[in-house]
Amino acid sequence: MPTFVFRALPVSHRTPLIPLILVLVGTLGVAAQEAAVNEISPNLLVFATSTGNVVCSVGTDGALLVGIPSAASTPVISKILASRTSSPVRILVIAPQDLAHSEGDAGWGKRGAVVAMHENALRRLGGDTMGVLPALSPEFVKLGVDRPRVAFSEVLAFDMNREAIHVVHQKPGYSDADALAHFHAAKLVYFGEVFPGDGYPGIDPAQGGTLDGVLKTLESWTSSSFKVVPARGKVTDGSSLKEFVDMIVTVRDRVHRSMQSGKTDNQIVAEHPTAEFDEKWGRGRVSADAFVREIYAALKGQ
Repeated sequence: MPTFVFRALPVSHRTPLIPLILVLVGTLGVAAQEAAVNEISPNLLVFATSTGNVVCSVGTDGALLVGIPSAASTPVISKILASRTSSPVRILVIAPQDLAHSEGDAGWGKRGAVVAMHENALRRLGGDTMGVLPALSPEFVKLGVDRPRVAFSEVLAFDMNREAIHVVHQKPGYSDADALAHFHAAKLVYFGEVFPGDGYPGIDPAQGGTLDGVLKTLESWTSSSFKVVPARGKVTDGSSLKEFVDMIVTVRDRVHRSMQSGKTDNQIVAEHPTAEFDEKWGRGRVSADAFVREIYAALKGQ
């Protein structure tokens, strides 16, 4: 049987991937289902869903999933997991995201899974209260999902499928609920929205996000020996993460110099300090101009 514990733990710290693309189309209400899988090893999978990537340890102990699953992908992923393990154990840790994109527990709770989320993120969904839970949002009702039912503060530690896995709360970066997931034997890490993978990072002050937190979370994992799973997009390694961190530092320093010369945020945006990075990083949820304004606001608040 798997073991897992809740406890405090200090934060420390190219292998070719075998792509196995599985596209399954069906319906959940009127929504199409789609799932793609990178099989990193027989016991470690990465599912790509319409809302984000999900890292999954699966084997004789059951399945542990960490990430941002869509409700539409849940029946597909569930079917794949059933073909991989006879254990009924399903544990899911949902990464924080903005309320406009959240799909709650993605329907895993009603399938018997234990679904957890950092307490700060869960409270924004109306969970982890000391009284009667508020009604689900109309969006959750429409999707047929619930809120996660388990909250954690600092660390979730799991021993599953011959793998040690830690989910560790970080300094606020994208939000104050950020946590990295470290799959120790596989040397794989996942950061949620702190490393979006498809564009510039979001730093959401409404959720307690900070620029310094983004850099602090990522800078220790830039060795090419680490596999890195972004919130969305292809699995990569620490060298790509280093390129991402270096980009943020370069833009930050440019914005800082312009601020020191007395320029306003609009004037700095007009200078296009992200120009050479836009081709690679300017196609995600955060536009180049919005990223510059995020940095300006972060530096202004220091």
